[in-house]
Amino acid sequence: MSNETEHDINSIKYAYFASGCFWGTEYWFSKAKGVEEVLSGYTGGNTSNPTYQEVCTGITGHLEAVSVKYLSNETSYDELIKLFFETHNYSQENGQGVDIGSQYLSAIFYETDDEKNTALKYINILKNSGERVATNLIQFTKFWVAESYHQKHFDKLGITLPCHSRNKILW
Repeated sequence: MSNETEHDINSIKYAYFASGCFWGTEYWFSKAKGVEEVLSGYTGGNTSNPTYQEVCTGITGHLEAVSVKYLSNETSYDELIKLFFETHNYSQENGQGVDIGSQYLSAIFYETDDEKNTALKYINILKNSGERVATNLIQFTKFWVAESYHQKHFDKLGITLPCHSRNKILW
């Protein structure tokens, strides 16, 4: 029996996030309850089938991002949004940490009005508590999977995570 038939097909959902280096973003989402698969890739730009080298130039308009396949009967979009905000510096503009450039921006790519409203809810919670939020909300269009050597990067190398720490937020 395949994985998708083991689960209610209606519970399989996708979410798309950019929070700097996609390796660290992939790492945290891959450890989350209810997440089936995380792929590193590119989205938000205007170039079809972009390569890592092209995205690094900043001219494609794409961000390093992840596609998160999750089971909505085991986790929620709300929980993924919380994890997103807890695992990067959402207040930093023009990059994350030492990774500077438009390809490293903080962004939530929404597919529905419900997803957009959920993201806005958490952005407003942070802002209302005095936090500065530089995260962009962008209508999702297409996700391009990154080259195979970018997938499960830290698992392949067997190293500890040098970027993206988790800072729990009391929501």
